[in-house]
Amino acid sequence: DDDDDDDDDDEEEPADDSDAWEPDEIEAISSLFQKRIPQNPNKPVRVRPLPLPQPHKLRRPLGLPTPKHKIKSSSKQVYKDPSFLIGLAREIKSLPCSEAHVSLVLNKWVSFLRKGSLSTTIRELGHMGLPERALQTYRWAEKHPHLFPDNTILASTVQVLATHHELKLLKFDNSLASKNVIEAMVKGCIEGGWLNLARKLILISKSNNRILDSSVYVKMVLEIAKNPDKYHLVVLLLQELKDREELRLSQQDCTSVMKICVKLRRFEVVESLFDWFKESNREPSVVMYTTMIHSRYSEERYREAMSLVWEMEESNCLLDLPAYRVVIKLLVALDDLGRAMRYYSKLKEAGFSPTYDIFRDMISVFTASGRLMKCREICKEVEDAGLRLDSDTSFRLLQLQKQTMSL
Repeated sequence: DDDDDDDDDDEEEPADDSDAWEPDEIEAISSLFQKRIPQNPNKPVRVRPLPLPQPHKLRRPLGLPTPKHKIKSSSKQVYKDPSFLIGLAREIKSLPCSEAHVSLVLNKWVSFLRKGSLSTTIRELGHMGLPERALQTYRWAEKHPHLFPDNTILASTVQVLATHHELKLLKFDNSLASKNVIEAMVKGCIEGGWLNLARKLILISKSNNRILDSSVYVKMVLEIAKNPDKYHLVVLLLQELKDREELRLSQQDCTSVMKICVKLRRFEVVESLFDWFKESNREPSVVMYTTMIHSRYSEERYREAMSLVWEMEESNCLLDLPAYRVVIKLLVALDDLGRAMRYYSKLKEAGFSPTYDIFRDMISVFTASGRLMKCREICKEVEDAGLRLDSDTSFRLLQLQKQTMSL
């Protein structure tokens, strides 16, 4: 039995060993709950270096200076900034007396200026009516090699002096002047009312095979067209413009010339300008469409004018009041009562107030179709607008009333 007891004791001892926890095991398990992994005391603790910061993620403290390239770009912004350059003109204008030189203002900013910068300042001085200050600014720029020679400021100075009839103050060789300078001189002469001189300059340039920009011709045409006695000169300029191989016109310039051509009844020029504009892959504006419709209406090509109305509608072009006036006038000429009524309703839905000629056209189309009640509705709108019918329209209404009563 004793042997059996000894055997039992021997069998129980391993069980006691398996249930016992070693100190290292206890420490390892407890460290898991403390979020710490024990290091082997035999190995030294290695401290990992922090990663190097990436340049694009680097956050600079507020106290550090701005990098050099930033300073360079800001100086570029200054010499190109229109508000800064116009501000220089205002500072020059506010100098205490006429004897004070522009250098008092410009010397402070000379390091920020570049070639072409002062052209804006010179033009602004011209708008302020200060041609002498503009010339002083040009003379000051001549003394600084990094600003001169420069045709841009020369052109601006020439235009300002020509506008104010002070061109004699600036002496330079016209034969050596660039195309930009000659164009500026012509524009200045036009603005100053020297139309004969401007015309002579254009002719001289043409004889010397110097082709001036199309905008110069447009400016000349628009100015001369103000005087009906000089329409023959306008026709000559238009012919020169038409014969040019290459046109460079903005949409506004093109539309302005088209309007002049309608007034002169040069409808073929209107058509060619409109075709040229569309061929240059540009979308006509509502003003250009209106001008074209009015041109074809004036030529009594009503069906062709109506095709432009559909083209304008398909291009999702929003009609303004002049467009509605021309379209309604066209529909009245076509005796298209239904469409005239629809466009009249659309006009009011768009928030426009009908003008007297629109009222008159609507009364005309209703009178022609014998719609007396509709005529009375329009007459009420005319009264509400504070307008009075002309004698011819009143007479036609009276005739319609008599015809209706006799039936």
